[in-house]
Amino acid sequence: MTIADRARGCLLGLAAGDALGRPAENLTPEEITRRWGRLTELEPGPDGTAAGTDDTEYAIFVALLLETYGSALTSEDVARTYREQILPIAGPMKGAGFSELGTIEALRRGLEPPLTGLSHRHGWSDGLAMRAAPYGIFAAGDPEEAARLVTVDGAVSQSGEGVYGGRAVAAAVAVASRARAPTWPAACTRPSSPATTPGPTSRRRRSRSPSPRTWPAAATSRTPWSRR
Repeated sequence: MTIADRARGCLLGLAAGDALGRPAENLTPEEITRRWGRLTELEPGPDGTAAGTDDTEYAIFVALLLETYGSALTSEDVARTYREQILPIAGPMKGAGFSELGTIEALRRGLEPPLTGLSHRHGWSDGLAMRAAPYGIFAAGDPEEAARLVTVDGAVSQSGEGVYGGRAVAAAVAVASRARAPTWPAACTRPSSPATTPGPTSRRRRSRSPSPRTWPAAATSRTPWSRR
């Protein structure tokens, strides 16, 4: 299995899992059981398609950031792209996460990172973790670099635990993107992968020119929020 195969599987898995869980978002376990028993198939929406949420859209947003800036990505680049691509959206951003909405409001007030991630009450949320996977794919085999890049992004929208959660996801994906497939004994029918616990790092590397890493075409063929 190539890194491109793993990258494609990671991003498609993120989108499929997001679309699978979307109908049950904010429902109680009892209500989910009453409606479906178990959700095992994608449920079409009003337009007949099983669409995801902002989790998938912001992951695409990150992929486009990395395609543009590579390893030289800065928090200022992220904030500027928010202003160019997200702030012009007219009307309510239905389904957007609290941390993203707080960030948008902070940017509209003229704040810059890291104040944009500190000025609202939802910096602890999973807003960064939900879009962190592309950083791990981009920095395949280098969890420290994946954690550094996602921290650059997180300074725009998150703080505290919200940044740590994004670092954990990005680092784990970076490790998984280069890990060798395990050879399991024939008797093992439900193997579990060895746990990897990436340690936090506070060291920031100097910006470099964009990396020559390339993305699968499917990862960059769609502009975020095109459904809105």
